[in-house]
Amino acid sequence: MANIFNFMQQAQQMQGKLQQLQDDLAHKTVSATAGAGMVTVECDGKGQIRKIKLDPSVVNPADIEMLEDLIVAAAGEAQKKAGEAAQEEMGKLTGGMDLPFKLPF
Repeated sequence: MANIFNFMQQAQQMQGKLQQLQDDLAHKTVSATAGAGMVTVECDGKGQIRKIKLDPSVVNPADIEMLEDLIVAAAGEAQKKAGEAAQEEMGKLTGGMDLPFKLPF
């Protein structure tokens, strides 16, 4: 019986640590640029886009497609960095152990 009680306590502690990790990631900021810094995208640690900055020189009404491509590239890179940051933080929590499932953030 003591083993089950210990397991339950450890599960509760892990749940609390996971919640803290999610909160920490929500406050973390990562950014990426495209077009030699003409487009910058900032995401939180969960990959949610929070801010997009455009250099005025990249806003050309005759070439909207290029601007769209730069935004997509910067957003993708920022979200990739957010995912890497989340994996790094999760690695700290799990002691580097790979989990057999994907986290919801």
